[in-house]
Amino acid sequence: MKSSVEVLEDNKVKVYVEVDEAEFDRDIDKAFKLLAKEVNLPGFRAGKVPRKVLEARVGMGPAREQAMRDGVPEYLSRAVRENDVDLIATPEIEITEGEESGPVEFEAICEVRPIITVTGYDTLRVELPSVEVEESDILAAQEQELARDASLDTVERAAVEGDFVVLDMHVVRDGEEVAGLNTSDWSYEIGKGWVTDDFDSHLVGASAGDVLEFSSTPKGTEDEADFTVTVQSVQTRELPELTDEWVDENVGEFDTVEAWTQSIRESLADRKLSAARQQAGTKLNDALAALVEIDVPEPMVSSDLNQRVQGTIQQFQAQGIDFEQWMQATGQDPASFVEGMRGQSEIAVKVDLALRAVAVAEKIEVGDDELEREYARLAMQYQQKAKDIRKAYEQNDAVSELVAQITKAKAFDVLVHGATYVDENGTEIDRDLLIGDHDHDHDHSGQDDDAATDDASTDDAANDEAGTTEATDETSEDEA
Repeated sequence: MKSSVEVLEDNKVKVYVEVDEAEFDRDIDKAFKLLAKEVNLPGFRAGKVPRKVLEARVGMGPAREQAMRDGVPEYLSRAVRENDVDLIATPEIEITEGEESGPVEFEAICEVRPIITVTGYDTLRVELPSVEVEESDILAAQEQELARDASLDTVERAAVEGDFVVLDMHVVRDGEEVAGLNTSDWSYEIGKGWVTDDFDSHLVGASAGDVLEFSSTPKGTEDEADFTVTVQSVQTRELPELTDEWVDENVGEFDTVEAWTQSIRESLADRKLSAARQQAGTKLNDALAALVEIDVPEPMVSSDLNQRVQGTIQQFQAQGIDFEQWMQATGQDPASFVEGMRGQSEIAVKVDLALRAVAVAEKIEVGDDELEREYARLAMQYQQKAKDIRKAYEQNDAVSELVAQITKAKAFDVLVHGATYVDENGTEIDRDLLIGDHDHDHDHSGQDDDAATDDASTDDAANDEAGTTEATDETSEDEA
């Protein structure tokens, strides 16, 4: 087999393939063996009819047609591998010679992954939640605990946000009481935002004995209702004094205010740092994607979108949730649900292209030792032998994609260690504190680096990554 590639416009190449007659004859021979299993001739066991007999009975046409369907995808796959064609969509194949006899020649128009450059990746600025613990944070946490032991004292003044009001409420719509909203002696905290969007604003400034009449739309409904609210009393919450004695009696493992305060400070610091870390990867990806100026290829977006949708459906199934019922309950249809994920897929594709560009700019390479470590990691993850994982990738031509995933992870690490992190106020966050023990094995490309072993089966594991083989197999079968 001979092959060559011609670069076209719009991220496309044309792959030329020539298969000599002797090589293609082996595909014809395989096709006759398949036909032998389907043909019953007197005097021959099933599957044992000689090729010459079949040629005489059914002719060369059916076998050659079968050989085209089976052989062309394989030849194209070989050509794609030999010429390093980074195929991202199903090729358009045209048989140019040999449909009836002789050598076989065909050409395939292949859409390939764009190669881009990104400017500014080494000066990314990422905004994250603050990791600093303010005194107000500590006071709020303490007040929340003190509130469990608080008392409500009646006051002779107008109500303000944060006060409690004891009230009677009568709600009607078209002369009929609205279910669930008619109550007496209800203690309500102003500021909770319950009942209606403007309910609390009517209560602010009210005093004991006031009768409030207004119309508003109860939450969870679409139609207005008429409210009559009688304020019985206004109460303020009085917190107990924060003392060592109170801490000793109510907090359990601590017996002083100082010890409890320090524990709260440490807990809040850990919580804030964890929240910032959880957002860092996504925010960094978003910042990187913003540097990509090209329109991303629709086949890449569609492929990622399909994986996301299927992954979501599988998650629902794993949780025992009927996806169709969930769609109906949330008022969605399949088209809007899928379209709602498109933005995520577009960002993921941009990140994929950008990380590959960063890897080129930083001259990042993956050594054999790193590849072996990745096989070993996958082997531990899926409880299999590393040699079997390697074999699965090699047999399915997915090694190059695995290398690409490792390369992108290394490129992401470059970004992680080079970005500037700031909080909402623009105050820089200590990068070393934020990064901590950064997980170098995690995939940051917006796609699953373990896609080849998602089903933990080494027999077909690498098929998920071998997009080139799948695309050529499927299309060539149709085109041939």
